[in-house]
Amino acid sequence: MESSSAASGGSTRREATRQKLYEAAVTLIAEQGFSATTVDEIAERAGVAKGTVYYNFASKSVLFEELLRHGVGLLTASLREAAERTARESGTKVDALDAMVRAGLVFIDRYPAFTQLYVAELWRTNRAWQSTLMVVRQQAVAVVEDVLRAGVAGGEFSDEIDVPLTAAALVGMVLVAALDWKSFQPERSLDDVHAALSRLLQGRVSGCR
Repeated sequence: MESSSAASGGSTRREATRQKLYEAAVTLIAEQGFSATTVDEIAERAGVAKGTVYYNFASKSVLFEELLRHGVGLLTASLREAAERTARESGTKVDALDAMVRAGLVFIDRYPAFTQLYVAELWRTNRAWQSTLMVVRQQAVAVVEDVLRAGVAGGEFSDEIDVPLTAAALVGMVLVAALDWKSFQPERSLDDVHAALSRLLQGRVSGCR
């Protein structure tokens, strides 16, 4: 029991350290770019020794790749939880999509630097982590696809909906609208932005019945 507790404690400490490194890396890379950011700077910003970075990640590129996995994983979990909560409350599939839009906005509001990096990396094709990025992106989009397919199967949406493209469009809508909000309309509240996207969703998706 004691050894199990010690192992658990060690795992918790390591996860806390990795979280510090993620936060330091995403902030620095958002500020000055990937190439200009050094491992020394990441370690200093995280408040750890340089060796700690290499103990947890083989290189700066591996750290960034894992950062992408971690961040998109959090977003995917938020979207899935929103859909599942709506189902428990007997909401419609449009309600589920609307809840996912809000969950996405909440995520972006909490992690704006990560979202900025994620969107920027989607446009780059020469990165070592491009294949990983495509995989984790599809995991997030797949959660929306599941709701759309269930809506089509249940007769709530038209069977003419292009599910993969519509799911990608909804995720893209949230990302772009949220980045515009953060960059150019920061005076708006999250509720304001959600209300605007909700009206767009209701008109475009639920109108396809």
